[in-house]
Amino acid sequence: MTVRPGGLLVVGDVVTDVVALHRTPLAPGTDTAADIRTVPGGAGGNVACWAAHWGCPDVRLLGRVGADSAAWHEAALTRAGVRPRLVIDPREPTGTVICLVDAAAAAERTFLSDNGASLRISPDDWSPSLLDGVARLHLSGYLFFGTQSRAAAAEALASARARGVPVSVDPASAGFLARLGVERFLAAVQGVETLVPSRAEAELLTGLPDPSDAACELSRRFPSVVVKLGTDGALVAWGGEVRGRASSVPVRARDSTGAGDAFTGALLAALLGGADLVAAAEQGCGAGARAVTRAGGRPPGAVER
Repeated sequence: MTVRPGGLLVVGDVVTDVVALHRTPLAPGTDTAADIRTVPGGAGGNVACWAAHWGCPDVRLLGRVGADSAAWHEAALTRAGVRPRLVIDPREPTGTVICLVDAAAAAERTFLSDNGASLRISPDDWSPSLLDGVARLHLSGYLFFGTQSRAAAAEALASARARGVPVSVDPASAGFLARLGVERFLAAVQGVETLVPSRAEAELLTGLPDPSDAACELSRRFPSVVVKLGTDGALVAWGGEVRGRASSVPVRARDSTGAGDAFTGALLAALLGGADLVAAAEQGCGAGARAVTRAGGRPPGAVER
């Protein structure tokens, strides 16, 4: 694959994650002991940080936050090697996600999300000049779940297509995707080059229970598709066929928060470095495995302790 000179621009959500790791089942009506940390998160921010961690030399991020924690988030992104452009919302605080992580059940997590300022990013926050020096644009799937942010994503996608910049999208949330509606989402992402759904998202988007069948079907709509399968690795498809599989890396999981973001960030870094799609997916699997061994959704060194 030919290396296209330029950086990565991520447009997406930046939120504050409150991660609670509990080792016993939640006890209704009383206390459950947990290790609780407050860390920077958000799919957009996480993907950008992991892309920088995996060697992408120029990673930029456009997001919207509240004045309450703008400086903290900007410092965290900068420390991770990302060039942030954070728009401060005059009304809403930074979004917050409470991540309940069951440490005794394969680090499975449940999210409670308050989008706050993140989905108030608007077309006014976008400028085609943001693509100057950019070789790839990535849009967080969460953008498509709000009216205003969906309009911003449409502007960014149109600008990128006009310049010939390839665009990737990670659908981000099967729950939000179901509420939005499959057809509305597919219409909104028309023109995207690479779709990076999870198994649940791929099956929801196609109505097909087998991830291989779902990957094939999606690759008839998008030039390339990478389906993340967690501990089963990943599928790579284009032209209506599965063309390759990436293997997972066995690890002892501590917290699965942000594992999919780590996969996507590493995948994009590899593609920008000239790797083919299967090799990029292999790097994604390695990043996802590394992510689940630590609390929170950011790579090592990206979060102050």
